[in-house]
Amino acid sequence: MFCQNCGKQLDAGTKFCTSCGKPVNSAGTNTGSAGPERPAAQYAAAEPLEYRIFGDNLPAVSIRLKAGQSIYTQSGGMTWMDSGITMQTNMQGGFMKGLGRMISGESLFMATYTATVPDQEIVIASTFPGHIVAVDVGKCPIIAQKSAFLCAQPSVTLSAYVTRGLKAGFFGGEGFIMQRLSGTGIVFFEVDGSLVERTLAPGETIKVDTGNVAAFEETVQYSAEMVKGFKNILFGGEGLFLTTLTGPGKVWLQTMSMAEFAKGLIPFLPTGSR
Repeated sequence: MFCQNCGKQLDAGTKFCTSCGKPVNSAGTNTGSAGPERPAAQYAAAEPLEYRIFGDNLPAVSIRLKAGQSIYTQSGGMTWMDSGITMQTNMQGGFMKGLGRMISGESLFMATYTATVPDQEIVIASTFPGHIVAVDVGKCPIIAQKSAFLCAQPSVTLSAYVTRGLKAGFFGGEGFIMQRLSGTGIVFFEVDGSLVERTLAPGETIKVDTGNVAAFEETVQYSAEMVKGFKNILFGGEGLFLTTLTGPGKVWLQTMSMAEFAKGLIPFLPTGSR
């Protein structure tokens, strides 16, 4: 049985979805192996996108658009583009969706780039040393850290995601608000530092230092757990809490976070004029 709203697989007889909290209507679920029924407009297949990620630890993505094909990114995200591409800036879904994006670390306005002739290149660069990840969200929605979004096809929806549970919100390392990437098509998001991908089996749990979770599939449970042991808390150097991720689903881990990197620079910054 699957939730009709978010697609999460549920146990038979479940009355409320354990992922999104929506009431489960047995008439609106599908127990077949093909998964939940989905509105055709929401899950229509996106047009294949030609792209190339380059630049090692200072990455950018080069996207070649066909005539009429588009991508969108936050305002100021474009690095360079061919002359056959037009730009249109708007709130991408209206004021309320734009406000949600601002809360999740992106800009109120988004820029949509559309090719007017065939084979037009646009390049979007990362804002921080690390990696760029390309994911087809039609397979499963992605929950990502704040400001992770780089660019996507118009069929991808970027929205705010509110963390469930006080411990996860306060101590999970990403705060109460994260980014939810859903719909169909390719989305590109940023990972700080080096990247590791893990696929967790059902019930498999990995413990991560706060701030080192870049993204995870929506099927993964995200929470926080207190470090056990008095000496570990005082002298372990990992703080009071660790982030826990429980499968099934894929997770993207990063070896550094922008916040921790900035904190490490503070002792070396000048404190006054000489």
